[in-house]
Amino acid sequence: MKDVCILIPTLNEEETIGGVISSFKRQGFDNILVIDGNSTDSTRAIAKRAGARVVIQRGKGKGAAVRQAFELIDSDIIVMIDGDGTYLPTEVQRLIEPIERGEAEHVIGNRFAYGGAFAILHRLGNWVLNKIFSIGYGLELQDILSGYRAFTKGAVKKMTLRKEGFEIEAEMTVESVKRGIKLKEVPISYRKRRGKSKLNFFRDGMRITYTLYVLARTHNPAFYFGIIGSAFILIGVMTGIYVVYEWFNDVTHVPLTVFTSLMIISGIQFLIFGLLGDLLVTLQREMLEALRGRGGKEG
Repeated sequence: MKDVCILIPTLNEEETIGGVISSFKRQGFDNILVIDGNSTDSTRAIAKRAGARVVIQRGKGKGAAVRQAFELIDSDIIVMIDGDGTYLPTEVQRLIEPIERGEAEHVIGNRFAYGGAFAILHRLGNWVLNKIFSIGYGLELQDILSGYRAFTKGAVKKMTLRKEGFEIEAEMTVESVKRGIKLKEVPISYRKRRGKSKLNFFRDGMRITYTLYVLARTHNPAFYFGIIGSAFILIGVMTGIYVVYEWFNDVTHVPLTVFTSLMIISGIQFLIFGLLGDLLVTLQREMLEALRGRGGKEG
């Protein structure tokens, strides 16, 4: 078996971290890194007693912790799992095997495969975000926000990660699509978290949505500019309907008419920008594929 490092980002997980580490130990995984976000409870002490290497992260947020950990790890395979006991360490081989077989470089555990312990609101929010991802990036995935993942060392080095918080999972998924990293989802179980969740549904949901949208600029310009253009056109059509209605009643709104025209024209221009950007991205990808193919033949 290749060298595997188990990465566990933590923040106040004293109730569960010991059990998570012990379960991996029983399966023969000795390289376990806990990167702790300055917990105020006994998380670090328990993790050390359980046999993990513990590092205190710089800065705040899960994204910052993961980026720092990636700099410290040099193993062939990295398995990332939350320390809150919601994921089963006994299912780790499901994530590792596709990498060992050469089927994937980045494996995502799909929490929805067996239902999962989700509140209705969280289930709906995840569904919406997955649909946004599918439309924006052209790849149908069921769980882009899963915290149980496995990567090859090469895949991690290809990613350019910048997000500080819970957007990191979405960013890693997007980066994999952009960098041509082979992705695969596998079914996993998901248990109810003990205690209060650290995820703020509305705040973090909006941040993740914004992350998906902004990162689409370079991967799918038609989607990015299409949203802006459609919004402008919709506003123009709505004001236009009002202008026409008032005109039939012998009331003329010159400034509003000008505004309507500008909104519709601007919206059409944004759509054209999106199509041109999409053409450039397509040409760039074809050139990169051609160069890779030429390099492979020369090698």
